[in-house]
Amino acid sequence: MSSYDVVVIGGGIVGAACAAELAGRGRRVALVERGRVASGTSAHCEGNLLVSDKGPGAELELSKLANAAWSTLSGSFRDELGDDFPGIEFEAKGGLVVATTDGGASALLDFAATQRTADVAAEPVTIPEARRLEPWLTDRMTAAVWYPGDSQVQPTIATEALVALAHLRGASILEHHEVTGALRDGGRLVGVRTTAGDVRGRDVVVAAGPWSGEVSALLGAPLPVRPRRGVVLVTAKMPQRVFHKVYDADYVGAVGSGDVALMTSSVVESTPGGTVLIGSSREQVGFDDAFRANVLSELARKAISIFPFLTETAIIRSYSGFRPYMPDHLPLIGADPRLQGLWHATGHEGAGIGLSLPTATLIGDLMDGAPTQIDAAQFAPSRPTLAAELEAVA
Repeated sequence: MSSYDVVVIGGGIVGAACAAELAGRGRRVALVERGRVASGTSAHCEGNLLVSDKGPGAELELSKLANAAWSTLSGSFRDELGDDFPGIEFEAKGGLVVATTDGGASALLDFAATQRTADVAAEPVTIPEARRLEPWLTDRMTAAVWYPGDSQVQPTIATEALVALAHLRGASILEHHEVTGALRDGGRLVGVRTTAGDVRGRDVVVAAGPWSGEVSALLGAPLPVRPRRGVVLVTAKMPQRVFHKVYDADYVGAVGSGDVALMTSSVVESTPGGTVLIGSSREQVGFDDAFRANVLSELARKAISIFPFLTETAIIRSYSGFRPYMPDHLPLIGADPRLQGLWHATGHEGAGIGLSLPTATLIGDLMDGAPTQIDAAQFAPSRPTLAAELEAVA
């Protein structure tokens, strides 16, 4: 039986970031993944690093730390991995949020004003200024706000880079180890049972994304994490006509909604490979990944309302993934008060790519008993906004 200081469950980007961070702090770490690393949610998303979709509060504070952390990592990860490792495609491209109705314009400008109170660069621009940023935008635009802090990474490569950093720092990467239960010593968690054998650890971190609810229940401390499905369209390659992250003002409302029904908004951006990614959708359908033509149709219709030239563009494929939804729209980061030795790093929904790095830093600081950059109590499993939900799933 293998024994470690920390067992991290989940080989997506949050688990990989935690493993790399904790191994870098000198802990003996095992990263446990039921399949292959970087094959779940982190391989089925857009790689957004956004501040533009978050109002003042805890998640925005974490997002501001995230963009600084990704900028640093993009310039330093090859110091350890070497020049042969592929780039993570970090792009500080900025984001442009546009409205196409008078009501949407008012809501967008009011939201941007609240963000500026939290020191976010949210700059209203005139219609001509917006068109200089994005010449192919619709003529129906009524307002626009420029967010220079929005960025992007290639999520699969970024996850693989963090796994590689974790391994280089001494972590064991245990693929095809599906967690089946808990190892306990008295009232303390001391590891996990898996399909490939027991893995012992003084601390266990659940970072299993949308599957965290199932995993935590197996360990005896269930969480109200639920999957929320999202779909992305991919166009054929074309000359570049989209130069930043561009989305409509409805996106912020969709992000913060708890509605279980389908919600769509337009999010459009180019990739270094020449394709255009079109999102976004949100719906709570469990882990049902069935093809739904109505979702793709809605995404296409809303994208065309922002960029009419897309009417003549071929869609070559679509993909979907499940995001870890939390009822209070905040990630879970910290020790579980119900079971000693259990930690959580999950519930980031669509922001997990960006928030992975500061989440890992928070976990490391909390385990070390060190001061944290921001108030970690905002994300703790013991926070008051979760009391009723934890009781409901107990």
